[in-house]
Amino acid sequence: MDSAHRTLLYLGGKPSESLLRRLGDRAWLVVPAMGANTVTKLARAPMAGLLDLTDGLHEGRIARVEQLSRSVLVSWVALVSQETRKWTAVRDVIATHCFDFVTLPTSHERIVSVVGRAIGMEVLRSEAEPPDLKEALSSGMIGSSGAMLELHRAIRKVAPTDATVFISGESGTGKELTAQMIHARSERRDMPFVAVNCGAIPHDLLHSELFGYERGAFTGATQRKIGRVEQAHGGTLFLDEIGDLPHESQAALLRFIQERKIERLGSLESIDVDVRVITATHQDMPAAVEEGRFRADLFFRLCVLEVREPPLRVRGKDITELAMHTLERFKDERERRIHGFAPDAIAALHNYGWPGNVRELINRVRRAIVLSEGKLISAHDLELADYVALPPDSLREARTAADRRAIEVALFVHKGRVVDAARSLGISRVHLHRLMQELGIPTRAAVDDAHDSIDPGNAE
Repeated sequence: MDSAHRTLLYLGGKPSESLLRRLGDRAWLVVPAMGANTVTKLARAPMAGLLDLTDGLHEGRIARVEQLSRSVLVSWVALVSQETRKWTAVRDVIATHCFDFVTLPTSHERIVSVVGRAIGMEVLRSEAEPPDLKEALSSGMIGSSGAMLELHRAIRKVAPTDATVFISGESGTGKELTAQMIHARSERRDMPFVAVNCGAIPHDLLHSELFGYERGAFTGATQRKIGRVEQAHGGTLFLDEIGDLPHESQAALLRFIQERKIERLGSLESIDVDVRVITATHQDMPAAVEEGRFRADLFFRLCVLEVREPPLRVRGKDITELAMHTLERFKDERERRIHGFAPDAIAALHNYGWPGNVRELINRVRRAIVLSEGKLISAHDLELADYVALPPDSLREARTAADRRAIEVALFVHKGRVVDAARSLGISRVHLHRLMQELGIPTRAAVDDAHDSIDPGNAE
């Protein structure tokens, strides 16, 4: 395929020859989206799509949109008529699947302009997760809550500098993943990333582990060993649980940070080492400094820039997203397929306080995958049956809370698609809309009338 062209998927009736010519003039390659093999042969580059809804809804087209949205990077624009744009079902589809819509008749230039913005948005989305971060994301650094968005903003700010970074946060929140992302976004990304857990190495061995030793430096030192600091030359050194660093190693680390030189044990030779230092701990470091357990001058050198890791309990919707991601990742560890989480499990996931944070969530879900006897993981499988719900004050409150939870879970599972959520709940779409209005649950299913009133297509 010619790399100068941008791909536009077309789903519906045959586009007019004049529209095809205008798109071709603007370097668009129009591809029918219903072909079984055509789209799968395309490169996984961002593309736009035109979904023709001018003649109403067709289940086959909507199913194809859902399939393509899962397999390729595509941003859809709907084509509607003056009549179909008023249909609630059409508005549901637009709100659920589309970046924007255009009301026909309108100028070809208007269509070209909107699909141009659509592919631009898809390019931005694809660039939001650079390829060198995919492994970190697949390991648990996922989520779109406010707390996580703030963490990603902090990572983007500190990554380009060479200043030392201190990552604070509770145990199990993913501090090493944050350090990996900082490294992956820095100019040192192609150089080593060396991680050392200061709390996992015996204190009497930590100094030699960090700075290395010469042959004969002590009994058993039969050959020279390069330390972890030296191994990270040119890259990033991540010192986890820095609060457990013994005093003698604190002094050596301070000297290294000040002079950027090390001496292996048993040697008087100074070795220049160029590394970016990132540290982390779950301990209260100001308290450790005040109590004399950690050197104040070293702490101030390490904490030039601070990144705070959010605990899982404040990440809201990320909890369910992480649980489902973990299920997808480890579901093959058992032969019988598990289809998801039962409503009581979703409730328990959000009611539990997660003292072990993401690490604990991954362990609980992974254990439940193996031990569950049903098609859905229950709160009992997660060993969280006591956290399903708080006692309601009345039967009405219990019913309202249960309805809200079930609807929110169904909408989350079906990515806001009201029709699919209603089907999974065993009720009609109209009934679900009424319940959502009564409970004050916002819906993506309605395209705001204000959008209609400012649609430039109306004036053309």
